[in-house]
Amino acid sequence: MNESLSGHPSPPSPALGLRKWLREGLRAAVLRTPRTQGSTPRPRELLLLVLIATGIELALGRLEVPGPADFSLRGWLAPSWSVAALVLLLWALWPREPRPQAGGMAAWFALWLVAAIPPGLVSQALGIAQGWELLPEALAESALFALLVYLALWAWVLAIALRLASHFGLARGRLRAFGAALVLIFAVSAWLFPDRPWEAPPEPEAEPAGMVLGDESFEAQQALFRQSVDGLAPQRPGVTDVYGIVFAPYATEDVFLRESTMVANLLAQRFDAQGRVLQLVNHPDTVGSLPWATPRNLKRAIEAVAARMDREHDLLVLYLSSHGANDFRLAAAHPPLRVEPVSPGELRTALDEAGIRFRVIAISACYSGGWVGPLASDSTLVMTAADTDHTSYGCGTRSELTFFGRAVFDEQLQRTHSFEQAFAAAVPVIRRREEEARKTDGFSNPQISVGEGIRPLLKALEKRLETP
Repeated sequence: MNESLSGHPSPPSPALGLRKWLREGLRAAVLRTPRTQGSTPRPRELLLLVLIATGIELALGRLEVPGPADFSLRGWLAPSWSVAALVLLLWALWPREPRPQAGGMAAWFALWLVAAIPPGLVSQALGIAQGWELLPEALAESALFALLVYLALWAWVLAIALRLASHFGLARGRLRAFGAALVLIFAVSAWLFPDRPWEAPPEPEAEPAGMVLGDESFEAQQALFRQSVDGLAPQRPGVTDVYGIVFAPYATEDVFLRESTMVANLLAQRFDAQGRVLQLVNHPDTVGSLPWATPRNLKRAIEAVAARMDREHDLLVLYLSSHGANDFRLAAAHPPLRVEPVSPGELRTALDEAGIRFRVIAISACYSGGWVGPLASDSTLVMTAADTDHTSYGCGTRSELTFFGRAVFDEQLQRTHSFEQAFAAAVPVIRRREEEARKTDGFSNPQISVGEGIRPLLKALEKRLETP
């Protein structure tokens, strides 16, 4: 005696054959009643239907990716849980007395496998057109079009499942429960398992060009440093001049070069520091144009600026941008040159020995909050991209600027000459951008310390710079 998957006996029924199961499944895809006459697919037919549906999915999925593609076993298997959940759900709701002319759960599953192929074909055809840039530009870039197509395909698949369940005798109440559960299964699958079986191989990251180190490099660097120092403009009597040192010691990522250039230009243009900014950078492209960012050059630059400025009345703005570690040292790299990291204590000693009184110091690095304590003083403003326990963001190979440098210097200091106001306005912007980027270790929590002795000078400078 034959028996359905629900455990109820069923009378013998004639075998349909693979072609008829395909034909009746396609009828179900257009919401027509399948004519199975109570037949149940044989194991071999069910296996062939699974292979056909899987083969179509994999073949068309490969066409969605132009050029080379890697097969992802995880991307192929991850969505399979939804099929298992669908079968278990239907088994739990299966009618005690299914309609004899419909067949058992195996018949439902066979029809479902085939009926789901046409919506999949439409979805994958659109994916192929998108991948090969065959869609009109207006549609390809339209989020509304993508959403409407997605919802329409969902509705089609849901209608097929409900129509089939009704055909097999699922009662109205259970049919509603089945539909609601299906929507949940589809939503979870789309949210948690967006993977595809075929993926374009990741583009290899370009190796940074190495610096050619030799006698000529050292001689050129010595000449560059002397030229940069000799070119510093002198202090103007009766004017609170701004001098700047921008220090970017990490050569293997372009973001620090871009950020140091942005800050140097900002100081020159917005803070009347034209000719009074030293830019120290480690990067293969600047070996012949900018002095190296080494601890020795940083100390020499501080000494050179101190010799030019009025150390009791002018202002030094010092910007440091690199990777940071939880030992609070600023990472340095310029292969094949060996460069030591810079610590906050070393910087404080160099500034104190140079006798520079008023200082604005900004550190864009992870864990840079550890610099606040060693550098803070009555005549110093210190601001950092993070506190002592968190990383900052935006220092990757694809970043244009760090989140801190972009928000504080590239944006807010274009609107105000107040470092305090710029920092206060930038912090919520940084928080929002980190949340949008899904930063995993929590808010970077930028820090600021303002000595009471520097506030009058900064207020007077702000007033002078904002006066036409």
